[in-house]
Amino acid sequence: MNFIFSGPYRFLVRMMLLCLLILSISRAGLVIWQYDRVADTHQLMNIFLQGIRADLIMVSLWVLLPCLLIPLFKPNQWQKAWDKFTYYWACVGALLIIFMELATPSFIMQYDIRPNRLFIEYLKYPKEVFSTLWNGFRVPLILGVTLSIVLGYFAARFIRDKKPVTHTYSWRMILLTWPLVILVLFAAIRSTTQHRPANPAFFAITGDALVNSLVISSSYSVLFAIYNMKHESKSSEVYGKLDKVTTIKENLSWPWLQEYQFSNAELPTLHQQTAAIQRDKPLNLIILLQESLGATFVESLGGLSVTPELEKLKSEGWWFEQLYATGTRSVRGIEAVVSGYPPTPAQSVVKLSFSQKNFFTIAELLKNQGFHTEFIYGGEAHFDNMRSFFTGNGFQQMIDINDIKNPVFVGSWGASDEDLYNHAHQHLLELSKQNKPFFSLIFSSTNHAPFEFPDGRIDLHEQPKNTVNNAVKYADYALGEFIKKAKASPYWDKTLFLIVADHDNRVYGNNLVPVEKFHIPGLILGADIQPKIIAPIASQIDLGPTLFSLIGISGEHPMLGRDFARYPDQPGRAVMQFEDYFALMEEDKLTILKPDSTAVAATYNHIEKKVSLLNEPVKKEDKQRAVAQVLLPSILYREQQYHLSN
Repeated sequence: MNFIFSGPYRFLVRMMLLCLLILSISRAGLVIWQYDRVADTHQLMNIFLQGIRADLIMVSLWVLLPCLLIPLFKPNQWQKAWDKFTYYWACVGALLIIFMELATPSFIMQYDIRPNRLFIEYLKYPKEVFSTLWNGFRVPLILGVTLSIVLGYFAARFIRDKKPVTHTYSWRMILLTWPLVILVLFAAIRSTTQHRPANPAFFAITGDALVNSLVISSSYSVLFAIYNMKHESKSSEVYGKLDKVTTIKENLSWPWLQEYQFSNAELPTLHQQTAAIQRDKPLNLIILLQESLGATFVESLGGLSVTPELEKLKSEGWWFEQLYATGTRSVRGIEAVVSGYPPTPAQSVVKLSFSQKNFFTIAELLKNQGFHTEFIYGGEAHFDNMRSFFTGNGFQQMIDINDIKNPVFVGSWGASDEDLYNHAHQHLLELSKQNKPFFSLIFSSTNHAPFEFPDGRIDLHEQPKNTVNNAVKYADYALGEFIKKAKASPYWDKTLFLIVADHDNRVYGNNLVPVEKFHIPGLILGADIQPKIIAPIASQIDLGPTLFSLIGISGEHPMLGRDFARYPDQPGRAVMQFEDYFALMEEDKLTILKPDSTAVAATYNHIEKKVSLLNEPVKKEDKQRAVAQVLLPSILYREQQYHLSN
């Protein structure tokens, strides 16, 4: 025992004990903070017991590498070097764990879960992220960094020797104990005798995703996310395996696809769609993609009364009462709306390498039919890899903040929505003079933390000014002003407009998949569109085929969404990706896939906005259909089969 605490492993052992204590204290604090949700699960004791188990995995992973190297360091030659290496290694490990736990409360407040892959993805954009943190979270940022430094200092003092070790380690003792140490570490990391080692899904002991995340540490959550990002080419298979033929068959079995011919073996979802409305000349198309505008902010959809302009407009076009986003990120909304592409556990195709060219977008098809295609954004178009994805897949022109002359107001994420729409309107007036159809994707950004917008535009919904509800109300005001100008313009009667959200502001809730937070508004208006309520369940992936039909465009494409112009009344479906979970909703039936290849049966009441887990196994055919929905897009991406025929 003395060899462990005073020999070559002493710094690593002290770091492990210290970190186990820190993580337990942090978990206790988070549990107290979220006690109402924890109490509802009746798993309080289990959260702490399983938490220690998960923490052992994390700290054992950190010390495994130096322990594997110890036979290379001969005691009589390398003892000082070894001591210095393991001391700093232990200090860095403790500091990282402290920093991640201190960053956790702010992340939970924003995303209702511990830091995960989003934490890593946002690090790619330091300018935007630092601006957001400094302007919207300055106090937590300064406090977190300061506490990390202070606690890191005391951790380093705890790990350091009180009295320097003067004797040489016994080489014989090292050789005898090393296999046992490695065996213990591997056992701790594996943490189970089952076929597969434990992972974060192993600790999903409740029906509340946030509570499940409290069981593990933030450093473990982020580390596992990095691992998945490196191995995500087949990440969909965590939900179960299905042969390709069955996968395709299940995806083509929806009623609205039965009239189409799928005869291209190389492009299994490619088919000819004939527009429901035949036009002598196709309409222009403008998609107004609204940042973080969930049903949470739309009174008629059960939310707050902060979108009065949208409420006025909804009676003028096709209003979707049950439209659901596919995910929780802007790029997930983009891939669904612009490409009709369903979600997978991998990163959005907006960011993945195989989809940077020769990947289907509605811009590609419209460009081939003589449209001018463009993307207009108030921020920098390179963010989230949008510029690369768009320019490689059919968008001919990129317009961002660098093209907006003398903006009235610029925040952390770019020009205000007013500046964006004013520039877009003037640009569209010029396009309309060219007698050539156009497609414009206009992406707003004001409704994003730290919620900055110009003064004097709206009566604030609440105090202080820079809150999400006020930002939504301002974004709604700017949208309303743009539509007023568009109605008075020469392009209004020749243009179809889609107003739709990319996702909700904060997707959270005490369910494995908080379906109510995927509910978003959707409105199609303009040209000759007559008012209509679309009542069945709809998904963002249904919008592309519907828009083609309404603007009068027929053609081949690989989208499997539903054309609501041709099939308005049949029961619908929605697909949703939330953290490590995937959900397929058909009417009120919900099939939730977990990353350990198991599934949960549930129902969803959209009136009460309530998910109810069922105490019964998922039917085999329901699980197979759900697994097929998440496997197919991964197959199409991996085999590069989601594009137009050459």
